[in-house]
Amino acid sequence: MAEPWGVIFDMDGVLVDSFQAHFESWQSLANEVGVVYSVEAFHRTFGRTGREIIHEEWGRTDWPLDHVDRLVHRKEVLYRELVEREFPAMDGAAELIENLAAAGCRIAIGSSGPRENVELAIDRLAVGTHLAAWVTGHDVTRGKPDPEVFLKAAERMTLSPDRCIVIEDSPPGIEAARRAEMACVGVISTGHTPADAAGATLAVRSLRELNPENLSSLLTARR
Repeated sequence: MAEPWGVIFDMDGVLVDSFQAHFESWQSLANEVGVVYSVEAFHRTFGRTGREIIHEEWGRTDWPLDHVDRLVHRKEVLYRELVEREFPAMDGAAELIENLAAAGCRIAIGSSGPRENVELAIDRLAVGTHLAAWVTGHDVTRGKPDPEVFLKAAERMTLSPDRCIVIEDSPPGIEAARRAEMACVGVISTGHTPADAAGATLAVRSLRELNPENLSSLLTARR
């Protein structure tokens, strides 16, 4: 019997082409509270938790946590209002998950986003039956580049990290995969450049470049 292996998908920028919707929702929230938030600042923090963005990028460590959490909740409501109008699925995402499942691969989602966002993506992509696990921002205390989210996903799939491949788009996410000692595919999606995927084991411009054979070969190459 072949040794089990798994793929952990980040959500934003990998399964969902959400860069613009997230930026617009963060910018709307920033305008509401009188904070200037540029696209450059947004790019730096993509993949981080909402608390981390407000505390570290906005510099508002003086705001009480309950106030910060209300703002983060407000931002995610704004985001879901945008994507529910026209869901921006990444090209080839559902097909890749289906092909991996057919090949016996265990599949998880590892995202710093809220559970509601992840559940929305799973529903719209219609891939729930193929998932062995998912980890959201509600399940972790540290955002990427900390590897907590990917290590939890591997644990829930009952796989060791060296049997997992992460598919990511952001430098913090790729760094988190590296710290988890997992192979990583960097997707050069909206808002990113090839330099952002420099730390990945393999860089691609489309999920359609991936299949069970070339993904599983990344594990073989690491031995």
